[in-house]
Amino acid sequence: MKIGILSDTHTKVKKAKATLDILIENGAEFIIHAGDIVEPEVLELLKNCGKKYVAVYGNNDAHLVSFHNKYNLVQEPNYFKLANTKFKLMHLPYYMSPDAEVVVFGHTHKFHSEFNNGTLFLNPGESCARNKPVSECALLEVTADKFFVTYYSKKKKDDFFKAKEFSYKRKKK
Repeated sequence: MKIGILSDTHTKVKKAKATLDILIENGAEFIIHAGDIVEPEVLELLKNCGKKYVAVYGNNDAHLVSFHNKYNLVQEPNYFKLANTKFKLMHLPYYMSPDAEVVVFGHTHKFHSEFNNGTLFLNPGESCARNKPVSECALLEVTADKFFVTYYSKKKKDDFFKAKEFSYKRKKK
């Protein structure tokens, strides 16, 4: 299963749409937003992208609580199972314990992909291109024996996203 992951869209709705589009174009079957959604329009993009999704509140999302029942918004840490894999989703990197096979987080605005003792820790970076002139996202492909991470980045002046791939062998259960 291919899972599209974005985070830290902030006020950049067009950049959020571009990152969602690249994930869907590359086969994302499910979308995860790791917080700091900020704009209700980003929630609409998620709801209308044609894929199932989940989004976690970030430290800049308290005002979105009035939309809680309209969208698939969750509080951190949120645990769920997808593709026979236990996920933990959060925005703030405060719950970094390896109590899931995949730990998805945001907040730092820095791409991070690390496989440590059977747990993949994954931050897709910032979609908003706020802290650096780059929009980022990640596509996670989950198979029975591996995690494949494709990191997408696009400089503000570029017309297309560049991809970099990572592969991790899963531990047998």
